[in-house]
Amino acid sequence: MALVLCTGVDRALITTRRLILEKAGHKVVAVTDETEVVAACKKQTFDVAVIGQAVSTHAKRQIMQSVRQYCPSAKILELYRFSLGKKLEDADSWLEVPTDVPEELVERVAALTKANDKKSH
Repeated sequence: MALVLCTGVDRALITTRRLILEKAGHKVVAVTDETEVVAACKKQTFDVAVIGQAVSTHAKRQIMQSVRQYCPSAKILELYRFSLGKKLEDADSWLEVPTDVPEELVERVAALTKANDKKSH
């Protein structure tokens, strides 16, 4: 089980991702802006931060910078649309959305969590 920070601007998408991840046994904290990211990271240590596809490029970079600063052990998973491409070259992983199989999100979070576990031992 991972503690996942789920970011985005579309509440419906955030809710869907949260439900998918919680069903897989993860604990999810959902936030919608950089201020909430900083506040959440100051309270808890996240395993994975998911940055939603609807977030602007500038905001994605700000969120990633805040996560790296306030929760440096968290792995960053950027969700992106094929038409726009990846925007965070320094992310730890990427997932093109929409995906036909929602389990892909769960699998990607699990893989990033395992990578964190290996580094901490």
